[in-house]
Amino acid sequence: MRKKNFIVPHDFTDVANIALEHAIATAKPLDAEIYLLHVVSKEKEIRNAEKKLDELIQKHACSITLIPSVRLGTIFEDIGDFAAEHHSELIFMGTHGTHGWQHLTGMNALKVVTHSSVPFIIVQEKTAKETGYDDIVVPLDLNKETKQKLAIVANIAAYFNSRVHVITPEETDEFLSHQVKANIVFAKKYFDERGIEVSTTVVPGAGFDKHVIKHAVDNNADLIAIMNLNKNSVFGSLFSNHEEYMITNNAQIPTLIMNPIEGSFSFAADFN
Repeated sequence: MRKKNFIVPHDFTDVANIALEHAIATAKPLDAEIYLLHVVSKEKEIRNAEKKLDELIQKHACSITLIPSVRLGTIFEDIGDFAAEHHSELIFMGTHGTHGWQHLTGMNALKVVTHSSVPFIIVQEKTAKETGYDDIVVPLDLNKETKQKLAIVANIAAYFNSRVHVITPEETDEFLSHQVKANIVFAKKYFDERGIEVSTTVVPGAGFDKHVIKHAVDNNADLIAIMNLNKNSVFGSLFSNHEEYMITNNAQIPTLIMNPIEGSFSFAADFN
């Protein structure tokens, strides 16, 4: 059987180290391997990057296998390509301000995510808990793709014994309100059938993003799961305010984000 693996794109910044901590905490229950990936733009930078990765691995020596890899290219294409080539389950990536690796701000992080078929966990400066992700908030709106994230959330929740908190925007239109209720029933049944503790909350539709973050803070959440609905938009990154707001939220709660899979509800990855 192929050993499971995660990817941590590393630019030798503190936030990349935090992403690595999250990856290690997630990999331990699965005995998964972690690829430490550094992307360079020039061949002459390869040797120095390899040396830094080796030093990093020695510093983070643990029971998890850490594999260094330096790739020539750009982060916007090569991170997703590398993860696909290695059949990775998750990519853990840090995001920060205008300093660091090719200015990996929220918007640029979204560009990296959009190129990948593998889901990301985007972290800021909030360190990983030893117990992993105890509480996961799942915004569930009326976009048809939004249900796709339930499968990967269920996988994460299953081995961390997480509590899942589904939050849905209220709709005043009778037809849309019926759809909201149907989605809540669907999500509750989905998690109940897998033995995962789940709660559901309906909040006003206006300012839904802010309600999601507040709900996450109120529940001391360790992860917020969203879809990159921007992926299939003809407007591209022009209308990515929702996703960018979530992955750079002021509470610094890590965000699980994945691209929609066309013509499919279920997500292929299975961690169990």
